[in-house]
Amino acid sequence: MPTPHLASDCPAHVLYPYSHEAISEHSPDVPCRGIPGYRDDSLRPYNGSMMTPRSHGAVDVAPESAAAGSFVEGLAAQDFAELSGALAAGACLRALLPSGLREWAGAEAIARVFARWFGDTEDFELIEASVGQVGGRLHLQWRLRLRAQRFGTGWFTIEQQAYADTDHGGRIAQLDLLCTGYLPEGGHD
Repeated sequence: MPTPHLASDCPAHVLYPYSHEAISEHSPDVPCRGIPGYRDDSLRPYNGSMMTPRSHGAVDVAPESAAAGSFVEGLAAQDFAELSGALAAGACLRALLPSGLREWAGAEAIARVFARWFGDTEDFELIEASVGQVGGRLHLQWRLRLRAQRFGTGWFTIEQQAYADTDHGGRIAQLDLLCTGYLPEGGHD
């Protein structure tokens, strides 16, 4: 049985300045990744904190799109083993969901998350998907329609945008995702 990875095992790609006054639940000794500075009086551009140089470590700067295509094909077929195969064993998923920021580590754990989100459906349609590149990162986008008893009656649409880095073997090592949540459709039965 493989050793489980914790989200804390994920490499920190970008560290942003933060304000403890704005986020009271964080202690002064624990940095909060991904939260831009709220009270920054410096004279740098508005997105200065977003321009932090990234250290990729074992991650390629020029990602390969084959893994992204395999990932989307696995999702479209609800084949979560294929989706997992597109991920590096120690892959990290950082997802901004309607419920908040969540992180998972390990290809198997990430595949289980996608199976929980998109498996066990009565109907499942991939409406659109695209794979491209922005700078040195992969960009993946998909929009799905689904019906599942766990959501109640009717159709739901969900869209996700993701940016990914690959490892030296061409598999997805880091996936940063933004999700709309399950949006009920009107007029579809």
